[in-house]
Amino acid sequence: MRPELDELGIADPPETWAGLGFAVAGSGVEVGRVRLRLGESGEGIVSWTLRGVEVTDIDGLVTVGGAGREEPPHEHPNGAVGIDHVVVVTPDFDRTAGALAAAGLALRRIRDAGGVRQGFRRLGPAILELVESREAPAGPARFWGLVVVVADLDALALRLGAHLASVRDAVQPGRRIATVRRSAGLGPAVAFMDPEPA
Repeated sequence: MRPELDELGIADPPETWAGLGFAVAGSGVEVGRVRLRLGESGEGIVSWTLRGVEVTDIDGLVTVGGAGREEPPHEHPNGAVGIDHVVVVTPDFDRTAGALAAAGLALRRIRDAGGVRQGFRRLGPAILELVESREAPAGPARFWGLVVVVADLDALALRLGAHLASVRDAVQPGRRIATVRRSAGLGPAVAFMDPEPA
C-alpha cells in the first residue's frame, strides 16, 4: 500500500478553525479525506497520521500509523473540499528526503525555486511539499503549514475579509491562492486555493 495522509494533529483550539468557516465536530474537522485533530499539545502542526507507514518518527516529524477511515464528505460554510498539500521545512534537504524515502515516502520530483529545493510526493488525497530552508535552525524537520482547496476562493475572500491576504496567482498554472493572516489566530501557516482546473 502506498503511504497516504489520513490525519494532521494541530494545536489550535477548535473554535479558531470554526471561526474560519470550517464545520468542526468536537475536536475534529473532516476536510475531504483528511481529518484535522484540533486542540493537540504543542504548537502548529504537531503530528501526522499516515496509512501504510510503520515508523513513529521521520526526521523529527511525529508519525502515527493509520488504518484508514471511511468518513462521509463534510460540507463547510467556507467551501473547503480538501487538502491540497502539507508543507514540511528542513534545514537539511538531503537528510530529510532520505528519512522520508526510508519510511516509504520517496520524493517524486524536486524543483529548484531560485536556489531553494522543493521536493514533492503524493500522499493519497494530498501532496507533501518538502522545502529546504537555509534560515531554519539546525535540527530536525518540522511541519510548517497546509493549503486547503475551496470551491469558491472569491466568496471566501469576502467572508474572511481582513483575515485573508489578497488573492494572487499560484505557482500551479490556472490556480489562485490566498494566505490566512496571523490576525486569524492560527498556529500553522494556512492558505486557501482554487480547485485544479477541469
